[in-house]
Amino acid sequence: MQNTSALILAGGEGKRMRSEKPKALCEVLNKPMLGWVIDAVKKSGIKNICVVTGSKKEFIEEYLNSEDKEIKTAYQSERLGTGHAVMMAKEFLRQAGGNVVILGADSPFMDSNTVMQAYKAHKDTNAFATVISARVDDPFGYGRIIRNNDGSFSRIVEQKDADEQTQKINEVNSGAYWFNTEKLLSVLDKLTSENAAGEYYLTDTLKLIKEEGLRVSVYESASSDTVLGANSPEQLEELNNIARRKYC
Repeated sequence: MQNTSALILAGGEGKRMRSEKPKALCEVLNKPMLGWVIDAVKKSGIKNICVVTGSKKEFIEEYLNSEDKEIKTAYQSERLGTGHAVMMAKEFLRQAGGNVVILGADSPFMDSNTVMQAYKAHKDTNAFATVISARVDDPFGYGRIIRNNDGSFSRIVEQKDADEQTQKINEVNSGAYWFNTEKLLSVLDKLTSENAAGEYYLTDTLKLIKEEGLRVSVYESASSDTVLGANSPEQLEELNNIARRKYC
C-alpha cells in the first residue's frame, strides 16, 4: 500500500497485568502482543512504522532494536489519553503524509486482512477517517458504533454514556482507525481534555472531522477477535487460549 504508515500505541503500564514490563510486551503464544500487531502491519505492506511508548519505554525500545531497527518511536511522558499519545507522534505524522492506520499494541488479533480491507474501504468511500469495528456477543465495556438510517457512520458512544437501547448494540469500536494524515494533524490541536477523565480522546477527532462536512466511514471486520485485548492476567490467558485454538 503506497504512501501509508502505521502508528502503534504502546504506552500501557502493565500494572493491572501484574507485569514488570509494559503491557504491550505481555505475551500471547510466547510473542509480545506488540509483536503480533507489528507483524500484521508489515504483512499488510506497510513499512513506515512508529510505536508510541510510555512507562518503562526502555523495555519496548530494547525489543524493537532486537526485532527491527527501522521502526521509529515517540515518547508519551504522561498518560493523558489516546489523542494525547497520537499528539506525541506529530513529527512522524508530518513526515509520513498520505494515510495512517492507528492501532493499539494490545490487540494481537488485529490481522493484516482487516487492515488492508479497511484501507480499501477508506479509499473507496473517499473518507478522511475510517473506524474499524466488529460485532461481538458481549459488547459490555466497548464503545458502540452508532449508524445513520442509511448505514453510514454517525458517532461512537462509550459504555458509560450509553443508554439502555444503545447498550443493546453489538457493533463496537476496535480502537483501530485509518486517517488522512494531513486532516488528522489539523484536528489534533483542537482536542480538549474537558471530560470526566481529563484526557484527550482520539475518538473526538472523528466528530471534529464530521463537523467540517467531511466523510467518516466505518469498516466492519469479519472477525470479532480483532477487538480483543487484555487488561488482566485472566484476559491475557483467554487470549492465549484463543490463539491456541486458532493457530496451534
